[in-house]
Amino acid sequence: MDDERHAPLPSAQPPHDTEELLRVPASTAAGGIGSLVATLRYARAQTGVVRGARILLRTNQTTGFDCPGCAWPEPADRDTIEFCENGAKAVLSEATTRRADVDLFARSSVAELAAHGDTWCNDQGRLVRPMVLRPGATHYEPIDWDDAFALVARELRGLTTPDEAVFYTSGRTSNEAAFLYQLFVRALGTNNLPDCSNMCHESSGAGLQETIGVGKGTVHLEDFDVADAIFVVGQNPGTNHPRMLTTLEAAAKRGATIVSVNPLAEVGTMRFAHPQNPVALLGDATPIARMHVPVRINGDVAFFQGVIKAMLEEEDRAPGRVVDRAFVEEHTEGYGELARAMRERAWTDLEVSSGVREEAMRAAARVAIESRATIVTWAMGLTQHVNAVDNVRTIAAFLLLRGRLGKPGAGACPVRGHSNVQGDRTMGIWEKMPDAWLTRLGRELGFEPPRAHGLDTVESIHAMLDGRAKIFFAMGGNFLSAAPDTERTAEALRRCRLTVHVSTKLHRGHLVTGTTALILPCLGRTEVDVQAGAPQFVTVEDSMGIVHASRGSLPPASEHLLSETRIVARLARATLGDRPPRIDWDGLADDYDRIRAHIANVVPDCEGYVEKVREPSGFRLYNPARERVWDTATGKARFVVCALPRHDLRPGQLLMMTVRSHDQYNTTVYGPDDRYRGVRGGRRVVLMNADDARERGFRGGDVVDVTSHFADGERCAKRFVVAPYAIPRGCCATYFPEANVLVPLGAVARTSNTPASKSVVVTVTRAV
Repeated sequence: MDDERHAPLPSAQPPHDTEELLRVPASTAAGGIGSLVATLRYARAQTGVVRGARILLRTNQTTGFDCPGCAWPEPADRDTIEFCENGAKAVLSEATTRRADVDLFARSSVAELAAHGDTWCNDQGRLVRPMVLRPGATHYEPIDWDDAFALVARELRGLTTPDEAVFYTSGRTSNEAAFLYQLFVRALGTNNLPDCSNMCHESSGAGLQETIGVGKGTVHLEDFDVADAIFVVGQNPGTNHPRMLTTLEAAAKRGATIVSVNPLAEVGTMRFAHPQNPVALLGDATPIARMHVPVRINGDVAFFQGVIKAMLEEEDRAPGRVVDRAFVEEHTEGYGELARAMRERAWTDLEVSSGVREEAMRAAARVAIESRATIVTWAMGLTQHVNAVDNVRTIAAFLLLRGRLGKPGAGACPVRGHSNVQGDRTMGIWEKMPDAWLTRLGRELGFEPPRAHGLDTVESIHAMLDGRAKIFFAMGGNFLSAAPDTERTAEALRRCRLTVHVSTKLHRGHLVTGTTALILPCLGRTEVDVQAGAPQFVTVEDSMGIVHASRGSLPPASEHLLSETRIVARLARATLGDRPPRIDWDGLADDYDRIRAHIANVVPDCEGYVEKVREPSGFRLYNPARERVWDTATGKARFVVCALPRHDLRPGQLLMMTVRSHDQYNTTVYGPDDRYRGVRGGRRVVLMNADDARERGFRGGDVVDVTSHFADGERCAKRFVVAPYAIPRGCCATYFPEANVLVPLGAVARTSNTPASKSVVVTVTRAV
């Protein structure tokens, strides 16, 4: 007993893999034979090749299921194969024949499970039974569903206020489950609904809402067919949204100019060999970006302001030839202030802040000037900085200058990294939904929703740390590994009375727990969902605002699994009883059309939802900015002048960003390799400029410790391997979640409160 009491806590960080890590030649093109081989190898390991092929052929089809990977949309005319390598891994991982059964938890203590790597945890297979970790226990044990719901309900009813509970949502949750989940949480009496968007595109929503009046992108997939300039900024589509490469390839082949703006020249934005093209498989890859601009980390405001400055100088030489004066005068405000500020910007300041020469900014400006239809796409490379919202404001200004919003082939395109993260927000998963939305919800369901704003992700961690939040409930996701400041997040979870995860696979978040912990296994996107004897389907929303159906076809991995909607309904009934009286929780879970009928009456632009989602390709939500209707305070789109970011690195310091490897989907790590960057057998790697490494006395393969520096102190990640890489001086890159321990909880974006995971000040020292 004494040994158990003093046993070390289960590790919040994955174990070191430094000794196995190797550098190998990187792929020269994304896709190609490498993608085919990797997909077949993963299918053989998880499902068997034949079964895996049958499953994959239903992925992203109108009568099949939506890929649980990224949110890139499907074309109206779909091919037989509508999946990518990483999407295939996400599907096959969920459809695996392996099972994380009761015996696994009986054999291994929580600490023993945590001693394994993240890939090992995922490879144990599908969770099959509800499991509980009781106070003081070392092992999870089975619990039946009724007892699990009673346990959660008892804890929730025992709170002093509902605001002592936090209800997190992952982007894999369906629209129906998300709507029911937020309904339960608000009927309980709180708006504490943090979600994964708080950690990714919250900055996009804040910046776009302020400047163009809608917090979503404005382009459709068809716009890429007519755009003649596409700026891909702070984004790695080859790994994070591989199906986007098919769209970019088509644009490149018809002559569109694609500009990559990124500290790393990611292989997917350079060359693409379509795996379905036999000629490409033989090595005939398509060049994608005609121009690569290697901005320093967080150099984007300066770069785009340099582009705008060059455009305005050309406008001065030829008035009316560059700026769309009619659009600016009719639809915008703030142009005069922007023009004055950009004319006063010194080129030397822009060069220092962006890390690129004036000539590169002028060349990009020439692309924009000559383009009749320009799209800007972006992802986390823009949204996870202290000044992230300024990045988005500046891109909006760049597009507004030439009227590149609300016309075919032009607009803003933030690309979501999770299959339904945008849909969850549409369904009300947000800690600060507008009053008008809450009024409709209350009127429809017969109760008064709380109006005080709830906690976002970072605020939730602080609340758990200081005791204001005592229960953490996660609808999907791996909160521990996705959140910043791993050790502080772990401490926050450990201070809870109860932590609950609704999940399909084992992950590290199940192993760092509150006093009591529950794992509630649910159906996956790929599986048949039968409720009250009738098959059901769910709906999702992609990055471009299309809402469509998803129908699983596989038998459930276990007879003990419940759907997410059923889990919410039973939890609500156990907690609230028959409150509010007009809500029939069980009836809603029996027939998802009943949920959809409420969605139609509550969620804007969802009238006729029950019927419209039955259309083969679903329906498109209204986007006012696309129609040049600006839902801002003044009714006009806004130019915003942003200050150049300052980092003031001290001697020896670098600016670090965290990135995904190619063998990874968000926090799910499928394997230890990243063939696109030439890394094999390990993930604890720091990609450094060769001159920066040499200046510090390092060579490739040296083992180092990485220490981050913030106002509240230092954080250290030990035993990383130096990998000289083509990255701007003063910058370095590491993989998450391994490097999340370095991201300070207090380093967040202004306005959006998103963790600044791509602006971390670090030093690198030889490991001892």
